Amino acid sequence: MTCFRFAEAAKVLGVSDDTIRRWVRSGQLPSDVDSAGRKVIDGAELAAFARRAARREGAGGDTAISRSARNQFEGLVTEVRADGVMAQVEIQAGPHRVVSLMSAEAVAELGLRPGVLAVAVVKATTVVVETAAGRSGR
Repeated sequence: MTCFRFAEAAKVLGVSDDTIRRWVRSGQLPSDVDSAGRKVIDGAELAAFARRAARREGAGGDTAISRSARNQFEGLVTEVRADGVMAQVEIQAGPHRVVSLMSAEAVAELGLRPGVLAVAVVKATTVVVETAAGRSGR
């Protein structure tokens, strides 16, 4: 079982430690105590919470996210679907959902499963840019 200390969970979700403590106190985010007596959050529970929060906030949420110039998105694996040779991996990085298609072998080698911290590195050769309907862009 992958567990995150409150400070680690806060970093992953882009919020303060105090926010994590408030969510735990209010019952929105379940926590446990590890063998050293520290409060921790189960990775799978944190992934489920991140997914619910992203649905509530949508892309317009004000969660602070740090990114490097190399397009790296740190987040929690929220879902893995493997079938035969290929797999689909979803990562919740703050309010952003990143989906990757990779080999099922790579998923197994990396130990990817809901609740695991991962970094999606994006290198795109195509970028689609959209505007709101009805705007001319001139």
